[in-house]
Amino acid sequence: MKFVNRLEDILIGLLLVGITLLVFVEVVMRFGFNTGIHWAQEATLLMSAWMVLLGAAWAVREKSHICVEALLDKLSDNARKWMVLFSIAVALVYCGMFIQSSWVYVSKLHLIAIELEDIPIPKWTVVAGLLVGFGLFAIRLLELGWQVWIGQANGFHEHRESMLHDEGCDEDESKEEKA
Repeated sequence: MKFVNRLEDILIGLLLVGITLLVFVEVVMRFGFNTGIHWAQEATLLMSAWMVLLGAAWAVREKSHICVEALLDKLSDNARKWMVLFSIAVALVYCGMFIQSSWVYVSKLHLIAIELEDIPIPKWTVVAGLLVGFGLFAIRLLELGWQVWIGQANGFHEHRESMLHDEGCDEDESKEEKA
């Protein structure tokens, strides 16, 4: 998985740099030279979509995905574990539905062989990012589920206490901040 993690980091970084550079060049050309790149908007939109899909999986991997813990904090450790596992199961069902419908959509786009509006490449190749993104998201959810099951993680993000300890705060300070 280290290779996949590294590839994921590189792709997200390249997409972010690519979007930034493309938008910068487009703005300079549009306002400086009264022209533009006719495919820039479509490319930026597609790169942003890929970045969001990969970023969701990355957030689960890094345990920094959005999670509202108001109810979870009131549960016992065992109940919390089962609630988190239930949440992961629901998210996996959601991913499965998206993967299945994305497969149908990408297959139809491949069958009719249309290209993007402004970039001369087959549309299905770019839209396949749905399969890649949700597939990776499902893998990350399964990893997190396993970590929760064996007690290495307790949810979608690190507990505040563990983050405070990492920053050098003592328990008295973390208790004061909770109050």
